[in-house]
Amino acid sequence: MRRGPLLRAAAGLLAGIGTAALALAQSEDATARGRALYDENCASCHGANLEGQPDWRSPGEDGRYPAPPHDASGHTWHHSDADLIAYITLGGEQALAQMGVRFNSAMPAFGAVLAPKDVDDILAYIKSRWPERERGVQAERSLAKDQ
Repeated sequence: MRRGPLLRAAAGLLAGIGTAALALAQSEDATARGRALYDENCASCHGANLEGQPDWRSPGEDGRYPAPPHDASGHTWHHSDADLIAYITLGGEQALAQMGVRFNSAMPAFGAVLAPKDVDDILAYIKSRWPERERGVQAERSLAKDQ
């Protein structure tokens, strides 16, 4: 029996397991970091548990809608990563204007406050709280938007 091919196969398998474990650890780090960033920058409007503000589907006296939930009961998971990143970075009004939509949004721009990695980590945290179905739908929309 030749040991060379067997040893190479075993080494490849272990390397693959190590890579998967590293990716999982990095994902957990991003989620934990994202939670801290969410708590610091988003929770005051969108809720500590991603629940949003009451009556978020109805505009206030100023014509602006309250902050929506980011849990599965909201519509965040209906949007691609690119759209969510634009909304966070540019603010609601500017992000929607780039899509040709005029909307009086109360969502401020965080592009000067949050680095791209911060935004990615916040989204990782939000997504970690969604059920599998919502994560899958959102991932498909993100892939379709990228193509």
